[in-house]
Amino acid sequence: MTVQRTNDVSGAFRFKVELDGLLVAGFSEVTGIQSETEVMEFAEGGLNTHIHYLPKQTKYPRIVLKRGMTSSSELWDWYDGVAAGKIKRKNGAVILYNHAGKEICRWNFFEAFPVKWHGPDLNATGGNVAVESVEIVHNGLKAIFSK
Repeated sequence: MTVQRTNDVSGAFRFKVELDGLLVAGFSEVTGIQSETEVMEFAEGGLNTHIHYLPKQTKYPRIVLKRGMTSSSELWDWYDGVAAGKIKRKNGAVILYNHAGKEICRWNFFEAFPVKWHGPDLNATGGNVAVESVEIVHNGLKAIFSK
């Protein structure tokens, strides 16, 4: 009999990025998968034991995608279009896999477009990988956990 363990943790290095339903080549780092709801403090007159908190606006910071430079100009072209005033919004997802390669969670983001592109830092005396990054803004985040 096989026991299914649902509390196993996964390494943060098994992930892929999807944009408009297509897997985008090998990102080495993704940051900014966050959500924060601002609150308004409300002190009720005569109640000195605690403050009430009421939810306000939910904010989503920029998602930063980093990968080694390739001959593909896909990220640059997307950013360059925005810089030229031709905003092309894309839906996407960051997908986390377990050690066996099975999807365990995805974070879908919506109506995203790039607002910053960063090319590689070049140094002839170093042996670092040339990395490009793109920062994207989006209109929401939804986590979906696989069963």
